[in-house]
Amino acid sequence: MLRRAGDKGKATASILPPPEPWEQADDPAPEYSADGLAEDPPPKVPTERRPGRGAATNRSGRFERQAREPVDDGWGALETQEALAPLRTEIAMERPKTIITRNDSPDIPFDRSINPYRGCEHGCVYCYARPTHAFMGLSPGLDFETRLFVKEGAAALLERELSAPNYTPKVIAIGTNTDPYQPIERSHRIMREILEVLSKANHPVGITTKSALCTRDLDLLAPMAAKGLARVALSITTFDRRLARGMEPRASTPERRLEAIRQLSAAGIPTTVMVAPIIPGVTDSEIETILERAHEAGARDAGYVMLRLPLEVQDIFGEWLLENAPDKYRRVMSLMRSMREGKLYDATFGKRMTGTGPYAGITGRRFEAAALRLGFNEARTRLRTDLFRPPVRPGGQMSLF
Repeated sequence: MLRRAGDKGKATASILPPPEPWEQADDPAPEYSADGLAEDPPPKVPTERRPGRGAATNRSGRFERQAREPVDDGWGALETQEALAPLRTEIAMERPKTIITRNDSPDIPFDRSINPYRGCEHGCVYCYARPTHAFMGLSPGLDFETRLFVKEGAAALLERELSAPNYTPKVIAIGTNTDPYQPIERSHRIMREILEVLSKANHPVGITTKSALCTRDLDLLAPMAAKGLARVALSITTFDRRLARGMEPRASTPERRLEAIRQLSAAGIPTTVMVAPIIPGVTDSEIETILERAHEAGARDAGYVMLRLPLEVQDIFGEWLLENAPDKYRRVMSLMRSMREGKLYDATFGKRMTGTGPYAGITGRRFEAAALRLGFNEARTRLRTDLFRPPVRPGGQMSLF
């Protein structure tokens, strides 16, 4: 069924309070009942159609002029075998003009990054990168985890950009948006090819992932780490297997991530554990346990990020919470608002990662106390840039020094 853009707000009413004006499209705000829930929530995709998926809905992206949703026309169209078939992962090739993304955000420790893929099959229901799929005309919901883009030729683009005469080396962060070691990396190997270019050029790299697949590249990462060129961070949200399966359906299990930390550390690669995201009222009780087990496995640096709910992620996470832990819904959302000055998200630099207020402060102190007690962050690993040697472009002149 197709509704006009002016009707979009009513057709796909949010289950959460509407986002701030600067964060939303020009649609009318949905109506809410006294308990804060939407009176007309969007239709869910049937459970049998989304096994191993995080999102429950597939609402149209915020830039679309029309909102689309399936409606039974009386002929049983929604009950056909095709309509009930499980959603498959679809892969499209993207040919970008550049591969290094620049940023000047003051609250993150890097100014450039690479994302080998758009979308992420891990399907983490809380992923702050989901809204980026709207730029492709797709839904930040199920489309984000089922309709993926492979950046074909990324390694060649990287080689070209690194060889530019005015290029100045700094640490390249990989995995800051979508996971470079998500399942499709097994067959497409874009991340592997990128690492090969960085290794040859002696270029520093910092990797963040939720996948144990990163251990596949130990043969590249270990020699780079020995030169001071590589470090890897593994994110662990919870050790509750059932909870992890629901929130991060296609990411490696928490135990496999812990084993990846052990293997990376044993290979001499500086390894960080990220307690991320901390979900108030759901995973916050595990902060100390995650740090203890990660330290035992060999991680020596640690960080945390509080749950972030930008744009459509507010609805997607809220729907998941109502479906999987409805008894915790009001407490979680109350704690989120307590950290965001009454809102569910505040994108202000310096606040978005940790939040503000009493709960955020107590959580931060708990993390810092546990990290200090265990000996984390005593000697932060600084990666080297002085070893960088630009790749030689075809027909180019090699350096004399």
